[in-house]
Amino acid sequence: MKKVWNSWLRESVFIYCVIYTVGTIVNSILYLLDGIREDPSGNWHELTRALILLIGIVAFELAKNLPIKNVFLRAIVVYVPTMGLAFFTVWVSQFIEPLAKSAYHDIFVNYTGLFLIVAIIAIVGGKIKQVKQK
Repeated sequence: MKKVWNSWLRESVFIYCVIYTVGTIVNSILYLLDGIREDPSGNWHELTRALILLIGIVAFELAKNLPIKNVFLRAIVVYVPTMGLAFFTVWVSQFIEPLAKSAYHDIFVNYTGLFLIVAIIAIVGGKIKQVKQK
């Protein structure tokens, strides 16, 4: 277990905690600036956010560690099932609390946008690393 912790799990847990904390703080600040003192979506919304973020971290680790050389194929192999899992998470959450009319659109835009940003950063970073090694 120590080998797994040192190889990838520690980094994933750290990234997860930082992103969740920053996202929650920013969300809280935005609510306070709008004069809303409590999260209207409540605790279930926080748990759903945590689960969606976990899906994103799993996608990141898969993209980093899958043994597929072609970057675009690897991105597709990671994106399709994790996007499906995000949609499934939204679908399941409708049984706990009512969904916004734009819930599926929102998760698609947010997840896809973030996925593309991270993928571009990873590709550019990989190219820079290759150039430096040569």
